[in-house]
Amino acid sequence: MRVDSPFDVLGVDADADAETIERAYRQRVKDAHPDHGGSVGEFRRVRRAYEAAMAAEDAPDPVPESADDGVDIPEQEAEPETHVEYLDYDVLADHGWSLADDDLFEKAAAADLDPADHGRLLVEPSESLLEAAENRGFDWPFACRGGACSNCAVAVYEGEMPMPKSHILPQELLEKGVRLSCISAPTSEEAKVVFNVKHLPALEELLLPAGRFN
Repeated sequence: MRVDSPFDVLGVDADADAETIERAYRQRVKDAHPDHGGSVGEFRRVRRAYEAAMAAEDAPDPVPESADDGVDIPEQEAEPETHVEYLDYDVLADHGWSLADDDLFEKAAAADLDPADHGRLLVEPSESLLEAAENRGFDWPFACRGGACSNCAVAVYEGEMPMPKSHILPQELLEKGVRLSCISAPTSEEAKVVFNVKHLPALEELLLPAGRFN
């Protein structure tokens, strides 16, 4: 049985550059989503194809086996854990707060909110932010888990949280600190995020019906 290459799945040439691969992925993953007439299996197939194609695109040139002869290679340092202070966007309106408030999290701390709305959680190096929240008992919104919608969007209020290339957010939202919690994680030791921001302007058009894909 013939097995399609990741480039065949995405519909691009094997020598396609990263931008072409990313553009094809964004279209294919939308078409493959169950809510758009696709299936969970096809959605995952497209996602795996994208990861394989990008890995091939970024692969370094082979290193001769003798290249490290006699050279001491230091052990790689373990990635640090991140402590994230979180705040539910839904409580802002109830208190007259805004994402633009310089003291937003100070206000939240003084308000004695429910732990589901405000608190701190630990993000392990192997976890996305969404996974960290779920692994600690929180029910944060999501739909696709693949960067193809805005259901799991958060606003990074403080700290660093880079995004991989596999997402649909436009550049203007990235510049405003919006990230997708399903495929990204904070890299700074401390961070503050407002989750559940999916109904912000320019995000609603990227929403998908909520789903739980195992």
